Amino acid sequence: MSEAQRFSSRWGTMVVMLGMAVGTGNIWRFPRIVATNGGGSFLIAWAVFLLLWSVPLLLVEFAMGRASRRGPIGAFAALIGKGHAWMGAWVAFTATAIMFYYSVVMGWTLRYLWGAVSRGVPMTSPEAATGFWEGYVGSPAAVLTHAIAMGLGVFVVARGVKGIERAARILIPGLFLLVIVLAVRAITLPGAAAGLAFMFTPTWSDLASPDIWIQALTQNAWDTGAGWGLVVAYAVYLRKTEDTALNAFVLGFGNNSVSLLAGIMVLCTVFAIMPEAAGEIVGAGNEGLTFIWVPQLFSKVPGGDAFMVFFFLALVFAAWSSLIAMIELATRVLMDAGWKRGRAISVVGGAGFLFGVPSALSLPFFQNQDWVWGVGLMVSGFFFAFAVMKYGVDRFRVDLVNQAGSDISIGRWWNWAMRLVMVEAAVLTVWWLWQAVQGGDLKATLTPFSSFNVGTVLVQWGVVLVALLTLNRFLAARMSGTTEVDGGT
Repeated sequence: MSEAQRFSSRWGTMVVMLGMAVGTGNIWRFPRIVATNGGGSFLIAWAVFLLLWSVPLLLVEFAMGRASRRGPIGAFAALIGKGHAWMGAWVAFTATAIMFYYSVVMGWTLRYLWGAVSRGVPMTSPEAATGFWEGYVGSPAAVLTHAIAMGLGVFVVARGVKGIERAARILIPGLFLLVIVLAVRAITLPGAAAGLAFMFTPTWSDLASPDIWIQALTQNAWDTGAGWGLVVAYAVYLRKTEDTALNAFVLGFGNNSVSLLAGIMVLCTVFAIMPEAAGEIVGAGNEGLTFIWVPQLFSKVPGGDAFMVFFFLALVFAAWSSLIAMIELATRVLMDAGWKRGRAISVVGGAGFLFGVPSALSLPFFQNQDWVWGVGLMVSGFFFAFAVMKYGVDRFRVDLVNQAGSDISIGRWWNWAMRLVMVEAAVLTVWWLWQAVQGGDLKATLTPFSSFNVGTVLVQWGVVLVALLTLNRFLAARMSGTTEVDGGT
């Protein structure tokens, strides 16, 4: 691979990686989860799992991508043998399935950005905002914004590594600036101190609740991109001298810094402007909090029209940079199979639009896919940890993580962290599936025709796993090449 196909500098690498990690979940999900899970108590558990889930898995992905110079399928085959290519295929498929509906989310942010700029978003009452949202979501207009979002992502990825880096150099500093401006504005509102106190004052007894720890672990799994395979795809383009250990820590802490700023921005505004409705607002769900209540909040803030534009522009930047990473992952898989980038991106873009249309037209279908493949990410994390165990956890750390010239040397704590990741992934998967058990109604629990239950997960996962296992030999032959990471069999 030529130097022209690699990131130009550490700064270029980090903005691209942060673009992958920072998404809409940092801005709309994190504040809600903090508010409904103990505030400061949640932050303690969340910080713990940054070091016990996110950073260990980020280190694995950086190492696998740089060592193999291939996407997830080729990386798994090269690392632990061609018989395990299907595991990498699961990782790639799960992230691609998320891409299909994530472009719909970016379309939503584009529509509301335009509405904020044109002052077409109702800010007078929750009822008016709800009517606007319900009239848009699931309509042909949502298909149009989905198409625009997919087109913007394809536009960047089609320009290759340099195009991705150029876009990230604009999107990520812009995103950080916008979120900082919004957070500063929020803490200067009268009454914002109540929001800060709630967010940063732990109630120590709350840490005895398993739910807080599960939610903290889940937030790390969903908002850092660790275990998604996206870092593997980008790590293909790392320079030979890149310090992957330092990058993993910077990426994890940088991503979580955006989450904290978003939490400050939302919670301080809620407690300052509408403290009497704080519970209703933060409990409204991701879409309700963002697209129904945020306009109401900004309507009561001096200069709120401008700050609402900033808010939705930040959401567009976050969604766009993450969508670019998902498109690049799917494109990388086809390129590993021998396709030229132009052909690969055309197929990925077309498939992304077509398979995203059902989510654009049906919110229940969108929620089903988010449920099925969001939980599927826990299995992806398990597969990465399994790969390390099979390779040899200590040998993986010494040979692939601790590179010569690194500023940080990863110690034996990481060996135990990776073993813990396997347990965490299994616990998360079982816990989330348990949440979908419909009481004593076995039929309702197992029917595949439901947005949220166990049956729909098992059926969709089963179809994909059978297909990948059947195609394993073909996938390994097409995408693993002839080079194996030392130790692969």
